[in-house]
Amino acid sequence: MTAPVTALRPASVCNALLAALNAAEGRSRSRKRDQTPDAIGLTLRRELLEQAVRDDPEPEAFEPWLLDHVEVSATPGAVRAIAQAVLDEWRLAHQMPSFADWLAQGAPSADAQARVPASG
Repeated sequence: MTAPVTALRPASVCNALLAALNAAEGRSRSRKRDQTPDAIGLTLRRELLEQAVRDDPEPEAFEPWLLDHVEVSATPGAVRAIAQAVLDEWRLAHQMPSFADWLAQGAPSADAQARVPASG
């Protein structure tokens, strides 16, 4: 049984979003175009999510925590866009139980499963 949605903390949601990010990175590696912008965005997203896991801000302080990171960033426009997406996902986890359950399960993905080598 998963934890009630109201018990979600930013660190747990961000940790699950990191798992989903790993799957997305695997899928993007197979594209045959310049992926430099993708890599930059994914790096900024990963850094923000990892910092949220480390800091584990209180749920009611998560939005101000994100804004603080935008303000001190060397690339505030990009970080603001990423922070907005993370905030949207945070809110979605509270509003959509199926999304919260998917996160609680470790954000399973066919992309991630496709990268696991078969044993034998």
